This record gives sequence, C-alpha cells and structure tokens, in this order.
Amino acid sequence: MPALRVAVADDSVLLREGLVRVLEDAGLTVVASFGDADALLAALPALEPDAVVLDVRMPPTFRDEGVRAAIELRRRHPRIGILLLSQYVEVAYAQELLAAGTGGIGYLLKDRVVSRDEVREALERVAAGGTVLDPEVVGQLMARRVDPLQSLTAREREVLERMAEGRTNAAIAAALFIGTGAVEKHISAIFAKLGLEEGGGDHRRVLAVIAWLQRGAAG
Repeated sequence: MPALRVAVADDSVLLREGLVRVLEDAGLTVVASFGDADALLAALPALEPDAVVLDVRMPPTFRDEGVRAAIELRRRHPRIGILLLSQYVEVAYAQELLAAGTGGIGYLLKDRVVSRDEVREALERVAAGGTVLDPEVVGQLMARRVDPLQSLTAREREVLERMAEGRTNAAIAAALFIGTGAVEKHISAIFAKLGLEEGGGDHRRVLAVIAWLQRGAAG
C-alpha cells in the first residue's frame, strides 16, 4: 500500500519543519510544506495530496485563514482529507468547518497530540472520509450549544460524544463498559431521533454528530 501523501501549511518555521519530520517518521510522504494557506491552495492541483494539515491561524491576519482555506479546499477538492491543528479550541470555526457534514475533517489541539502514530492515524482517517475531533473540542462544542435533543438519554449522549471522537463501536463499548450490541442499539436510537435514514453507511455516524452540532448552533 503506497504511503499517504500529505501537504502541510503552518506559518511557524520550527513547527512546520518539526511536523514534516514527525509525519515522515510516521511513514507518510510529505509532498510539500508552506508558510501560508494561499500558497498551499495554489499548489494543490499539482501536488495531488491525499490529505493536508493546516494551522488555524496563519498570515496575514492570524485569525481564521486556516479555516477559510479548509472550506475553500473542500469546495475545490472534496476528496482531500483535512486536518486542522490549533493551540486553542476555536468553537465557531470548528462548527463552520463541520457544517457541510461530508466527513474527511479533523480538528486536533497541538498540545494534546502525544505521538506520531496519533497524527498518522488521524490523517489516515480523514483521508478515508472519516472525522477526527479532539475530546476537548467535542466537550466545548457540546457545552456551548443550546441542547435541542432532549430526547437523547444520558447513555446516548455518551455514545454520541465518543462517536464524535471517531471511535469504533468496539472502542465505545470498552470505554463505557458495555457490550457492542448495546452500543449498536444506542447508535440506532440516535440515528432515529436525529431523523437519519438507513442507507447512509458509515457517513451516518458523521452526520449524527454534525446534525447535533448544527441544530445546537441554530438553537
């Protein structure tokens, strides 16, 4: 299986070069690295990466350039996975990026990434169309929203939170000390309460989280 092809954008030279080294040590192929989002977007057609890693705050304003680039990247190249790295939980930006509900998105906090394997696994997941969210990001998104889903039980909320973290049914079962059959029943109940029809495949897991966050933001 060929190595995953990754492009990187971060304005900090030290962080950028360090990230490139981490990715290469993890067995990924870094096709290019950039100091700003515009340069990354301009070069993407020739690079053909499987995924990109973006800082949230980059030149010129150091506010939301990474998120703006991610949204534009998703519009132009929907098959490329996107992993945002940030020093902070940018709740509004995370909600905006997740709003499309299409998957292939990740949001991790730099200080909480503890191993190169974690970064590699996150990139593999978003490149395959999955979603990866740092538990702290999930927690703040949940705390900020106005809860429109009062019909969810406490256990269903726990399962949904771990779905947002990208865990498999088996991992959710282990974390909550319940059987995988129970997890499947909770997930089916969540899908039903969110009005997600059968036939969506794995993307229903992503849509369950996105629909929850979107409805909360709208409320």
